[in-house]
Amino acid sequence: MSETMLQVRDVKTYYGSICALKGVSIDVNQGEIVTLIGSNGAGKSTLMMTICGSPRAREGSITFMGTDISRMPTHQIMRLGLAQSPEGRRVFPRMSVFENLQMGSEITDGTMFDQDLERIFEMFPRLKERRDQRAGTLSGGEQQMLAIGRALMMRPKLLMLDEPSLGLAPLIVKQIFDAIRELNKRDGLTVFLVEQNAFHALKLAHRAYVMVNGEIRMSGSGAELLANPDVRAAYLEGGGH
Repeated sequence: MSETMLQVRDVKTYYGSICALKGVSIDVNQGEIVTLIGSNGAGKSTLMMTICGSPRAREGSITFMGTDISRMPTHQIMRLGLAQSPEGRRVFPRMSVFENLQMGSEITDGTMFDQDLERIFEMFPRLKERRDQRAGTLSGGEQQMLAIGRALMMRPKLLMLDEPSLGLAPLIVKQIFDAIRELNKRDGLTVFLVEQNAFHALKLAHRAYVMVNGEIRMSGSGAELLANPDVRAAYLEGGGH
């Protein structure tokens, strides 16, 4: 049994007096791709942001690599080896592709910078072509590749991706999911993926959770949930592919 890397237990998160997460528990084990699916507004991004320390969990605990991170500031959490590619990409628009990737490596000692950069360019050749271009002028797909590349420059133990396929053309989505699969298979990178595109996410994941209204309603292997009639009816019918 692989070691649990991220453990979320009975977490409750509030926005003001509104309870957004109602006692959520999930595990992400070392070497796994775990995905969290759910409709828009289910609380998926809130969970990811809570793991990163903003907003804070009001109740429950979050443990990463054996350390309780529930009360830690975000920058300290990142230094433990957790990197996030946030929803909406959030690249630095006025900086070049190269400078954005440099920002990602700020947290490391920089000795492997060239090697890491080469690895990103190998994975996303488009970024190499656009190396000196301002990030704000890239297409949505290129910005998503850059956001993932920037997170990978941190050499994370756990890569958290929030809605990486949002608003992208199917071909680009496939490219991004292929890259995630490759990182996991080749480098053993552990991935926690929050995704509205249930079909792609479940095909990719070793294990998956379904969130409804701030609660985990279902969990199982990616294949089990892909075959589950309730999941199919709620998230896969009507062109979810």
